[in-house]
Amino acid sequence: MILLPDEAITEAELDSTNAPIGSKRRANQKGFGRFLRILGPGIVTGAADDDPSGVAAYSQAGAQFGMGTLWMMLVSYPLMTAVQEACMRIGAVTGKGLAAVLRDRYPRWLLLPVVFLVVAANTFNIGSDIGAMAAATELLVPLPFPLLAMAFAVLMILLEVFVSYKTYVKILKWLALALFSYFITAFMVHADWMAALKATVVPHFEDTPEYLYIFVAILGTTISPYLFFWQTSEVVEDEIAAHRLAQRGGVPRLSKPYLKRLRLDNAFGMLFSNVTAWFIILVGAVVLHSHGITTINSAADAAKALEPLVSGFPHAGYLSKLIFSLGIIGIGLLSVPVLAGSSSYAISEAFNWNEGLFRKFKAARAFYIIIIVSTLAGLLMNFIGLDPIKALVLTAVFNGMAAVPLIFLVALLASSRKVMGEYRSGFWSRTGLWLAWLMMAAAAVALLLSFLPH
Repeated sequence: MILLPDEAITEAELDSTNAPIGSKRRANQKGFGRFLRILGPGIVTGAADDDPSGVAAYSQAGAQFGMGTLWMMLVSYPLMTAVQEACMRIGAVTGKGLAAVLRDRYPRWLLLPVVFLVVAANTFNIGSDIGAMAAATELLVPLPFPLLAMAFAVLMILLEVFVSYKTYVKILKWLALALFSYFITAFMVHADWMAALKATVVPHFEDTPEYLYIFVAILGTTISPYLFFWQTSEVVEDEIAAHRLAQRGGVPRLSKPYLKRLRLDNAFGMLFSNVTAWFIILVGAVVLHSHGITTINSAADAAKALEPLVSGFPHAGYLSKLIFSLGIIGIGLLSVPVLAGSSSYAISEAFNWNEGLFRKFKAARAFYIIIIVSTLAGLLMNFIGLDPIKALVLTAVFNGMAAVPLIFLVALLASSRKVMGEYRSGFWSRTGLWLAWLMMAAAAVALLLSFLPH
């Protein structure tokens, strides 16, 4: 193993925790408490994946096609896990973000279009998420949409720029709990669990533009480009926090137990993401589709999916809107900073600027300015007449298209002996990566062809 000059912590200590193994507080952490400490970049990435765009896409899928898309969650889990594990491993082995690795490996004419594609997709996603948060809040308080959108943008900028990284990660983990309202609702509506199980294991496909649109949206909001850059860079931040990598960079100090922890974190985070998506689709199918609601046109329509959660209570309609809004706001507060951070990592690494949430503002001005600009650019999208809810599903489709070339590059990097050495992708990793690329490429091409005149 490679020892960094500023490190004085033993390998055994680093494999189990971020602090010396003799620490009484760490030694007393067992069972569930120790499991919670394992969770890091993976669980944050998984939770951020079910952003307002994801909630809208999954809800629309359930409303429009009933249980007909539940099987996609069973298929997407191993593919998403393979892609994010490869990104995690690239960051852990190289000690660099994805754009930095691409910069070192490929010419600028290839790097810059990739970065532009990610930043464009992220900006559109930020805009639609902020719009959804404002529209959801409008259900509760009589304030104008523009004011709410601006307030959320400013709040998230302040959180990401001025709150310390360790504190911010803790906030992100707890905000993920907002998604559990869909789990509870699913058990309250007396769903046909046998039918749901059958729909999960038996694929259903319709050769229509509408189904292909939702198909690509689900893939795009599940296997999203911004997550590739975010997780790669967050693993580097994790290594710095664990003293495996100096802040100035270098070769990370790796071990099999550490990589095992990262893989467990990744697998659990992706499982959380896909199971949550499965429940959102199921609730949409049972509550909306079965009652003839097949199109979600507004935040109020989407909130109807949670009405069974509060049936029997006074003002049930308002309570369902409250729960829906809190979920959208909570997960939006998590995902928009992830999106803006992903763009900033990509641009900063492409131009070799100082980057990282572990740095103070004055040490990485360009990095934080990009976060601010990305958030404000997304905010401005809400003033050009886009419908907030429909923009969410369109964003998911855009992500599905943008992911295709990026997965191709991730697969090449993760399998490269020159880049990854002994940690390059094995058979199962390569299989998962190329299957993910093949499915998303085929879906994107099929959707584009469906719009051509026959």
